[in-house]
Amino acid sequence: MYQFFISLYWIGVAIASVFNKKVRKMWEGEHQTFSILKDKLEPDVKYIWFHAASLGEFEQGRPLMEQIRKEHPEYKIVLTFFSPSGYEVRKNYDGADIICYLPLDTLRNAIRFVKMVKPVKVFFIKYEFWYNYLKTLKRHHIPVYSVSSIFRPQQAFFAWYGVQYRRVLSCFDYFFVQNEESKRLLNGIGLENVEIVGDTRFDRVLQIKQASKDLPIVDSFVGDAPKVFVAGSSWMPDEEIFLKFFAEHKDWKVIIAPHVIAEDHLRKIYNLIEDRKVVRYSQSTVDNVSDAEIMIIDCFGLLSSIYKYATVSYVGGGFGVGIHNTLEAAVWNIPVIFGPNNRKFQEAQGLLRHGGGFEIIDFDAFCHVMKAFESESTLKQASEQAGKYVESLSGATHKILSYIKL
Repeated sequence: MYQFFISLYWIGVAIASVFNKKVRKMWEGEHQTFSILKDKLEPDVKYIWFHAASLGEFEQGRPLMEQIRKEHPEYKIVLTFFSPSGYEVRKNYDGADIICYLPLDTLRNAIRFVKMVKPVKVFFIKYEFWYNYLKTLKRHHIPVYSVSSIFRPQQAFFAWYGVQYRRVLSCFDYFFVQNEESKRLLNGIGLENVEIVGDTRFDRVLQIKQASKDLPIVDSFVGDAPKVFVAGSSWMPDEEIFLKFFAEHKDWKVIIAPHVIAEDHLRKIYNLIEDRKVVRYSQSTVDNVSDAEIMIIDCFGLLSSIYKYATVSYVGGGFGVGIHNTLEAAVWNIPVIFGPNNRKFQEAQGLLRHGGGFEIIDFDAFCHVMKAFESESTLKQASEQAGKYVESLSGATHKILSYIKL
């Protein structure tokens, strides 16, 4: 049945690639994989294989890759992606020796890939459960680990009809899961090879913090302002709320790093701002921003470093499909505000429980939170709790490596 659905999927991708640029990149990339491996694989070299579906999973696997590279330079790393949104952004990542797409999960592709790479160990990040690859790895007695995985009762593995799905899980040598519920669910279907280590993203954001960029233009904009609000990955529903607030509260400097930086979206942001001097990062110098009140970050790659300027942060997406990365803000010891669609994000739930995160459902709720932060003691406590939460859950990378013998 699985092979049948894979065949249907293959046909669907082939058709979609004609009409969709992103799918076409994936389709073409998968067909180039074996040529890339043939050109770049070196004989008598031991490879460790990491597979990440997309960019988010890559960020979770990155601390582990980099620590292995640091402690065990005798190994080389093969990194595969499923999605163009991961591959296209990280195809030149210098922490891996070979980077390519993962070919479709057919038995033929799996056998060929494993035979060529001959990995000594394999790490699948979070939600990756490709049966033919896993079955082939198990047949060749190659250890394979699930890293930063989360399991929920609604998943097919735990349903009454889930016997065939559970065969996929039996191929893993070990599961390094994020929480107690995941361990309980796996134990409940007879899998005892499970350890709770947490989420490697906590290690990653600490790495990012240590490597933060110097931003002279932002330094000049902030100056000696006592209160700075940074909104990261914001969408229009987010912007409509907080910009309405700052139209009245002009004692704050505001930095907006929208999720979409297309011109039409930036124009909509401008339309929400009245009687405030606004500057765009790409059009600014250190000499022309000090008297501005709002800065729009109209480029990518700066947000994680910009959060360090914040007194209070806001992470967007909570009025849409879901909030973006709250940890990148919290790691700087600042409270994080976000919208209501956060239930499936356990880091946001953790921040809420610890008093470092604050959910809003509308403009009035946002005003209530911001009014609370007028109290220095309340702001200080929230800031400390955000930072402590991230620090307390770091260390997953070390825990995983302590279980794995290289």
